[in-house]
Amino acid sequence: MPFRESSPEQRIGLFREYDTGAFTVTELCARHSISRETFYVWKRRRESGDAQWFEEKSHAVQNCPHATTDRLAKRIIATRRRFPHFGPKKIKAWRTCERPEVEWPAPSTIGDILKREGLVEARRQRRRGIAQGEVMTPAAGPNDEWAIDFKGWFRTVDGTRCDPLTITDAASRYLIEVRIVDPTSAGLKGALERVFKDIGLPGAIRSDNGVPFGSSGAGGLSALSVWWLKLGIEPRYIPPASPQDNGRHERMHRTLKAETSKPPADSAAEQQRRFDAFRRHFNEERPHEALDQMAPVKLWRLPSRCMLGHLDDPWYDADHEVRRVRPTGDIKWRGEYVFVGEALADELIGMVRHETGGHIVRFYGRDLGLIDRDRRFLRFAPPRARLRVAQETAETKQQ
Repeated sequence: MPFRESSPEQRIGLFREYDTGAFTVTELCARHSISRETFYVWKRRRESGDAQWFEEKSHAVQNCPHATTDRLAKRIIATRRRFPHFGPKKIKAWRTCERPEVEWPAPSTIGDILKREGLVEARRQRRRGIAQGEVMTPAAGPNDEWAIDFKGWFRTVDGTRCDPLTITDAASRYLIEVRIVDPTSAGLKGALERVFKDIGLPGAIRSDNGVPFGSSGAGGLSALSVWWLKLGIEPRYIPPASPQDNGRHERMHRTLKAETSKPPADSAAEQQRRFDAFRRHFNEERPHEALDQMAPVKLWRLPSRCMLGHLDDPWYDADHEVRRVRPTGDIKWRGEYVFVGEALADELIGMVRHETGGHIVRFYGRDLGLIDRDRRFLRFAPPRARLRVAQETAETKQQ
């Protein structure tokens, strides 16, 4: 048994043997399975005069020179009580500004002080959607994929707020629309209906994950993207915080901003006229480097699919169980109500058995989540649409 794990009696016995003079230090260390350094540590303790030399002592730090003083801790707590919404970083910044000569502790230490005082509430962790991996989606031809987004809002000189909706074709870079619209699901749907009726339907639409394009619900779908699926348009969401995966659209935004809103127009009507003029120039006159200096109008063509007036319910294979989602977003499943998402209200969804014993929930062929054996709905995150393949192809051409 290692000596440090032995009992005080065994340590006393070791030095009784040592005092007899019958054993050398090397022999004693071998008999008790300890090193010579350990032997001399205990020998010094015995010779120190401590009556309890054979007892194991605590290895805890007796003094920490960097520990926060009670005085500083009280000031940190007082700051939090004065500014209840200040986190550790803001408290440190505010205190440093007030008393720059004081060496305030790190934000992590401030967080520990607040936690000990009960001034920090644990955040409720939202269960993340089950990742479905990534898909590579380079657009092969015009209208295979459109990109959509709102350019950052601004105000015209008369104080009117402008939210420009922009739509481009991924393959030809054709600027399909620049229109000031209400940045709500209803406003956006109205604008898209006009575009779909006037021009036609794309195969897919690439967007970020935010409202009204996406949501944190099943499959990342919102009421708007549910409508896209019913029209036969595939919603494609870029990975969160990855604007580079919609980079060609973001690059157009930079040009649009520089040429139309710096400075802004006097009114929204005048701003829209600027957008219309920019769209004509961008599509018909401006050479595009990615298109071998051709204008986008040279490559773009009208979509082959038109918007239909009536939308039928989806069709599912015979191995699917079908349910109509209630207005509250749930379905009746095995005698219980299971919530799948308000975006799917009044829609027909299908469930097919999975090898785990649960059931995959689908809408128009898109997997939204899994109802497990305990009748819990585990939502899927949307498959993330990257442009990596297209980027690698472009890099290869440059080389």
